[in-house]
Amino acid sequence: MTRRKYFLIILILGSLSTISPFSIDMYLPGFPAIAQDLNTTIAKIQLSLTAYLIGISVGQLLYGPLLDRFGRKLPLYAGLLVYVAASVGCAFTTSADGLILMRFIQAIGGCAGMVAAQALVRDLFPVTETAKVFSWLILVIAVSPMIAPTVGGYVTAAFGWHAVFIALAVITFLILVGVYIGLPEGKRADPSMSLKPAAVLGNFWTVLRHPQFLVFTLVGGIASAAPFAYIAGSPDVFMNIYGVSEQEYGWIFAFLSIAMVGSPQLNHILLRKLKSEQIINIALVYQLTVGVIMVAGVYLGLFGKTGLIAVIFLFLIGQGLTAPNASALSLAPFSRFAGSASALSGSFRMGIGALVSGTVSIFHNGTALPMVGVMTVCTFTGILIFFLGRKSAAGYAGDAAVAL
Repeated sequence: MTRRKYFLIILILGSLSTISPFSIDMYLPGFPAIAQDLNTTIAKIQLSLTAYLIGISVGQLLYGPLLDRFGRKLPLYAGLLVYVAASVGCAFTTSADGLILMRFIQAIGGCAGMVAAQALVRDLFPVTETAKVFSWLILVIAVSPMIAPTVGGYVTAAFGWHAVFIALAVITFLILVGVYIGLPEGKRADPSMSLKPAAVLGNFWTVLRHPQFLVFTLVGGIASAAPFAYIAGSPDVFMNIYGVSEQEYGWIFAFLSIAMVGSPQLNHILLRKLKSEQIINIALVYQLTVGVIMVAGVYLGLFGKTGLIAVIFLFLIGQGLTAPNASALSLAPFSRFAGSASALSGSFRMGIGALVSGTVSIFHNGTALPMVGVMTVCTFTGILIFFLGRKSAAGYAGDAAVAL
């Protein structure tokens, strides 16, 4: 693979992976406007985010077997077209319940990009390179929150929140064209992969019973759910509690996203000296320390707006270290079942994200404590599972893949 081809593939896979971050982040500055226009509360609009995360969680379980059976591109095309249609539906909805439903359907389509991108990493690159490739994807994904809320804030202010969903439809259609033109096929269709429920569940069980997959999917999924608490809670915290505008909120979100841009690059350097498991250990201990400081500071009223932004920034630095290494270790054992493994991993991650975002909404109390508290609990739970479960995966924690 030439260097030019390598980076073209990374760019396309990264673009597929950014569909959901854009879908989550770009409409956040419009929460107050959406709530006012649809005659409801911000807490109700937050449920449209939860619905999107539930849709991703459910949808990935559907796409995993489809990607293994029909190859990577055909299910991907279908999913992206569903996403485009649902985005238009979101733009023209007239009720909060309608928006929640359309967001769920939008997620069912958009998650095809997430599952296919992870499976294609396993298809197109050697196992020893996957952690590095996932770091590149995390970098591309991390850039999107710097752009999406800022653009969303200006689009909402200038054209209204409906235009945000039209923009998402256009962006995704352009990504679909890029996939058609520049992305290799990856794993071909496998007619021997049955889509009967018993066979599909059997494939999932084959993946789930592998200790390395189970441990690092749980660790990566729970620890990586912390930003979903921040995403769900930050519009209310910054726009209602601190009174910032849609545009200013977009810039705050963009600044905080910088924390997740630099850490994947640090991961490249650390991988030269350390194993993925060691990096996860360091990152989780770091995040838990910052999380405790963050919760204590908010509870005691020590942080103003600037202080809260600073401590969240420090916390989010760790996300770019845990996620790529946990993903690489969870998928490393699989070749034939890479689609199913990717689907299960992503489904769990987004399911936890949905639970976390819903929890922030439930405990909404007019302060930042529910947001930062849930963020810290996610990290604590992740590190607890890591220390308890890594012994069971000790025989599998290398980089060599097996023929599963």
